[in-house]
Amino acid sequence: MGRFLKKIKASEIVRKLTIKAVMERSLINENDRVLIAVSGGKDSSVLSWALSAIRPALKFNYELAGLHISTDFCACCKKSVLCKRLEEWGIPFTDLFVPVIGRLKEGEKMNCYWCSTQRRTELINYAVENGFNKIALGHHLDDIIETFFMNLCSKGSMLAMPIFIKYRNYPISLIRPLALLEESQIIACAAEQNILKNACTCPYGQNSNRRDIRKKIADFTGNDGDIKRRILKALGEGKSDLLTDTY
Repeated sequence: MGRFLKKIKASEIVRKLTIKAVMERSLINENDRVLIAVSGGKDSSVLSWALSAIRPALKFNYELAGLHISTDFCACCKKSVLCKRLEEWGIPFTDLFVPVIGRLKEGEKMNCYWCSTQRRTELINYAVENGFNKIALGHHLDDIIETFFMNLCSKGSMLAMPIFIKYRNYPISLIRPLALLEESQIIACAAEQNILKNACTCPYGQNSNRRDIRKKIADFTGNDGDIKRRILKALGEGKSDLLTDTY
């Protein structure tokens, strides 16, 4: 697969591998209403473009909408640019303010887990209240593998970042359609689609544990995409499929 992918443009690679993930895992079905979590970063922006671009190939109807969650600690997102970009792709845009830091109790410090928990809760509530049955997140192949090894090495647990999650308590499923794509492929696509120069980055950045794990994975895989996809395949095999879950 690696040699083949090197011969085509990054945007076409993203399109093909997004279709493959969607079809193999039944991530999107007829008449689904999909809410995309759009942070303004490269990953969620490429996800939005891809889910719009693959519509003709999938040959069934589904609805897309984008939800951006503004916070009280990050103002770097160019929301007017993001809104215009999504409109060009036929995706309605909504901006929702959430006081992530304002919700911290006295003595607590801001961290990525707290932020993601608050944002995920708001995404679910908005999706339920507005009749969406799927939430699409922009996590990619590197995110999924890194999270698995972080949990394995730091917590001693074999927990992955599922490609598909069906919630027990909500009429919502969570999907990660970029699961087969490496971050480098997403960056290249973002550059081709003129997304990269306007993408924002969280000021808190990546934690040191993730950076360390990323380096170790790069060392033993040689950053070979085929090896990474074999790891992903292994996580989805056996009696316990770590890439599909019910919460």
